[in-house]
Amino acid sequence: MKPALLTVQAVLSCSILVSLAAAAEPAQDGPAPLRIYVGTYTSGASQGVYVGQLDLTTGGLRLDGVAAETKNPSFLAIHPSRRFLYAVGEIGDFAGKRTGAVSAFRIESVTGRLELLNQQSSGGGGPCHLIVDPTGRNALVANYGGGSVSVLPIREDGGLEPATAFIQHQGASVNPRRQQGPHAHSINLDAANRFALVADLGLDKILIYRFDPAAGTLAANEPAWASVAAGAGPRHFAFHPNGKFAYVINELHSTLTAFHYDAARGALVQVQTVPTLPAPVEGNSTAEVQVHPSGRFVYGSNRGHDSIAVFAVDADNGRLTLVEHEPTQGKTPRNFGVDPTGRFLLACNQGSDTIVSFRIDPETGALTPTGHQLDVPAPVCVKFVAIER
Repeated sequence: MKPALLTVQAVLSCSILVSLAAAAEPAQDGPAPLRIYVGTYTSGASQGVYVGQLDLTTGGLRLDGVAAETKNPSFLAIHPSRRFLYAVGEIGDFAGKRTGAVSAFRIESVTGRLELLNQQSSGGGGPCHLIVDPTGRNALVANYGGGSVSVLPIREDGGLEPATAFIQHQGASVNPRRQQGPHAHSINLDAANRFALVADLGLDKILIYRFDPAAGTLAANEPAWASVAAGAGPRHFAFHPNGKFAYVINELHSTLTAFHYDAARGALVQVQTVPTLPAPVEGNSTAEVQVHPSGRFVYGSNRGHDSIAVFAVDADNGRLTLVEHEPTQGKTPRNFGVDPTGRFLLACNQGSDTIVSFRIDPETGALTPTGHQLDVPAPVCVKFVAIER
């Protein structure tokens, strides 16, 4: 699971919002900056969720400090209203039970700080991924350690109710160290909000469930899953903006698999698998996959090779062609984020405690370092929120 400027420790000691000395100020006549939230692991220097800003003209980054103190908020999700943020607590013991936690926060619109509303059990150990459905009614959670998924209803005030759905996965696959049991690693919804797709690393399957947002329930679909190669270890999953294609990154094989998606049936048909590496790298594993907002490019992260693999998408069939491998200028790139405008990619280097920004070429998808970075301890996930004026 776990794979110079003012320091974060100085920020914490001041306990106020500050700007890093090297951060670029937003251009007066350019687009408004985006607020960024960073999920982390707190076993070291980190205290929880961090908040900052991305300059959409230069790619400059500014750190505004700790938004909320909480344990192992490794993955985050933003409510459609932009008023609330949700974070998994990637732990194995919550409220005296062997489960993880999910925390609900209210976003303070001026400073970006987070106010804790409440917490609920994730239903299984080690929750590692969550999303909020487009209606804003439910948070859907994948529990890696527990090998399960759950649905937690969201109240009007943004707080969470106990789970209305819980599904325990069963089975194993061929890797005796990593696939001795189920490990739900991500959960995603299709554009129609009808089907939930769960990449389970331990089963080498993307399990498919019918989703009812009004009731907050999951039910087995037919077909019930799509498979990848034995031992591949599917991790994160992303839909193409056209809703016809989908991609899963396979952690253990360092590959990306492209699918055609039948939205009427919730079915995936595999069309291609490509390597994320230029050549085998011992100990490499992949982490994140994202599709550019234009739908023209797909990005995947390599931990070990410490790079972002860039692919061009064939608009007719969704197949991938390699563009480049761009070093992330740090160690162990976990999650990364492509900002909603498609201008910049932010790479979270968990192993070197940095977030590095790259400009995206709109014609080729290639990445160019902007020269800007943030020092954040053990960054795992980055999310974007428009700043209200």
